[in-house]
Amino acid sequence: MFRAIVVRKDPNDPTGKALSIAVESVGEELLIEADAHSVDIRVDWSTVNYKDALALTGKPIVRKFPLIAGIDFSGKVESSRDPRFTPGQAVVLNGWGAGETHPGGLAQRARVPADWLVALPDSIDPRRAMAIGTAGYTAALCVEVCTQALIRDGIETGAGDVLVTGASGGVGSIAVALLAKVGHRVVAVTGKADQAEWLRSIGAAEVLPRSDFDAPGKPLGKERWAGAVDCVGSHTLVNVCASLRYGATVAATGLAQGMDFPASVAPFILRGISLVGVDSVQCPMPRRKAAWARLARDLSGPILDTIAAREISLQEALGLAPELLAGRVLGRVIVDVNR
Repeated sequence: MFRAIVVRKDPNDPTGKALSIAVESVGEELLIEADAHSVDIRVDWSTVNYKDALALTGKPIVRKFPLIAGIDFSGKVESSRDPRFTPGQAVVLNGWGAGETHPGGLAQRARVPADWLVALPDSIDPRRAMAIGTAGYTAALCVEVCTQALIRDGIETGAGDVLVTGASGGVGSIAVALLAKVGHRVVAVTGKADQAEWLRSIGAAEVLPRSDFDAPGKPLGKERWAGAVDCVGSHTLVNVCASLRYGATVAATGLAQGMDFPASVAPFILRGISLVGVDSVQCPMPRRKAAWARLARDLSGPILDTIAAREISLQEALGLAPELLAGRVLGRVIVDVNR
């Protein structure tokens, strides 16, 4: 038996729509069936991401019942039927439908296909892996898109401003740190004025208010950004596109402002810009490994230490979820699944 946060259909609800969400002691029946390529993990840490918060407050994220919640986890291999992994090896999982259609990481144990796991670099232990989390992994994917476009276009580091929207969030803050680490001049956009000094401490050269970007704007603005990472969507992303330099690329991964994109084709056909979507859930394994390698190389200890992670228990994760959805949670929160 092991402890886990389980999402079930509420048996007392005649409509079949209400959910029961609680920390339970469960058995292997809630894990996937073992096969020739499955790996059993003793989970050490997980997190509460935005998707997790939706699941833990009964929003329609979970598609299979009963299901263990949690879209990511880190820990050590307990046993492996696949030769790529050995007992005691530190691993991380991000996405692949965990916590949505497959048993997730808010539990003391997990069993997943070997194809879903990344072996952690030596410099990143399981706790640090979840302090980075899916947010940091997604940031690394975005930074890879952005930096490769800059290299392709022959733009040297520091030769042009690189914009990051939603910069005080999990993805945005780590994108700021990674871009600054490799030498780019990073301009951060945030709606939290009290986070400006912290953003400068992790690498932002300039901090702009969200209000400069979140209202409808002109189809074309002054060319300024050599590249961009957008975590916001809607009018913010439209305004970023309108001010990209000729041929520049924006990596888009968020919808904090909305899923709409009320844009003009003008910056695409007149300035040849590129809009590249970044998905972390189904991302191919070579890109996942490259992202974690970048995090190990460029997200150094002192920078990561400023992105402090608060530790909570499985039970406390249930109470944190509505606070996160209400925007009242700052910084990274990691879950010690053994508390």
